[in-house]
Amino acid sequence: MPTLLIKNASFIVSCDAHDTIYRDTDILIENGEIREIGKDLRSEGETLDGRGKIVYPGLINTHHHLYQTFSRNNPAVQNMELFDWLINLYEVWKHMDEDVVYYAALVGLADLVRHGATTVFDHHYVFNENSERFMDALFAAAKRIGVRLHASRGSMSRSKKDGGLPPDSVVQSTEKILQDSEAAVAQFHDPSRFSYRQVVLAPCSPFSVTPDLMRESARLARKLGVRLHTHLAETYDESDYVMEKENMRPLAYMETLEWTGEDVWYAHGIHLNDEELQVLSRTKTGVAHCPVSNMKLASGICRVKEMLELDIPVGLAVDGSSSNDGSNLLAEIRQAYLLHRLQSSERAPSAYEVLKIATVGGARILGRDDIGAISPGMAADLFLIDTNTLDYVGTDLDPGALPGAVGISGHTAYTIVGGNIIARAGELVTIDEERLTVEARDVWQRYMQRAGVMA
Repeated sequence: MPTLLIKNASFIVSCDAHDTIYRDTDILIENGEIREIGKDLRSEGETLDGRGKIVYPGLINTHHHLYQTFSRNNPAVQNMELFDWLINLYEVWKHMDEDVVYYAALVGLADLVRHGATTVFDHHYVFNENSERFMDALFAAAKRIGVRLHASRGSMSRSKKDGGLPPDSVVQSTEKILQDSEAAVAQFHDPSRFSYRQVVLAPCSPFSVTPDLMRESARLARKLGVRLHTHLAETYDESDYVMEKENMRPLAYMETLEWTGEDVWYAHGIHLNDEELQVLSRTKTGVAHCPVSNMKLASGICRVKEMLELDIPVGLAVDGSSSNDGSNLLAEIRQAYLLHRLQSSERAPSAYEVLKIATVGGARILGRDDIGAISPGMAADLFLIDTNTLDYVGTDLDPGALPGAVGISGHTAYTIVGGNIIARAGELVTIDEERLTVEARDVWQRYMQRAGVMA
């Protein structure tokens, strides 16, 4: 593996346990790992000039639906809230095939990487008659880009005829789902340090999954040693649905199904009361915070500051591209900071706290202690921002707060995963972007024609 030296970085924002910020310091990377941080380091490998640049830990996206990259900016659903939005988009998503999954993942991951993301969790839960190789396509796309991927063998088992939201064509039996889940873990899951691919079991949500599937998925995940994820407490409609079906609130329902614990995290977690926050705190059940998606779907505002005070694991996420219309975790940091400032200046996380949610917070959510911070022995997952432009004049006073308080415009100068430069000056190193654009657009157009969105 390559040796890389970042020389004389103006600032290194480590996000380590001591919140260390280094000035005019070098980082030596060997065999995909940060070997040393210090002055006057030497290397025979490639050297990057760090003068005028800020180095940050690679961002960790804790909830995404990469397939939705190909159903963005759809005028039919722009002003809908979650349930109506889902019902309409399922009629599009049921037409996806392996090419859609692969190319949508490439496009979404490219956007994430150019904006500093180095590890991505993809919650794929739409499986149809064409889906036997969907997970192969996801991991192939991640390998081609060079990013670490945690992907879910998600699932839905409750269709419209059973009181759920999805159509029959994207719903499967519990037996089929559990069989495929175990096979996916056997084929793809790598639990080793510095792993590039891991599998999560992730039934979609309480309103599209039967209790039996939820419970059996939890038991299977613990038998196989993998993590659990689902949507929860996203909207009032969801709360009403679970109350009507199960006569209890969503989190209490999850507790009856063995869905709390350090190996569990929920997407959104907006509509949780004080007692429920205490449950998350006691069990160390995590939350993926999706501020832009929550705003677009008018779902509400997550109680992030209180979660941090209660030591609830919290990560940051862009969510699916159909409810964000982009895959930019750097932009998400600033949106999160401003959203919570607007809601309550006294109950808002600081700009630096939001950065840590997007780095070490995400690592904790994914159960990893080898990513999320810049420190010797950690994976060499980093991104660099070049501040030698007009955009950043006068911003040097607090580099830790810069992504949230000022915002980072444009792309990274470098995005590095495992010591490999995978994006340079906003362009992917590992892929021909011009060719990808042509191929991806062709796949997208055929998909939209199948779905009846385009003539």
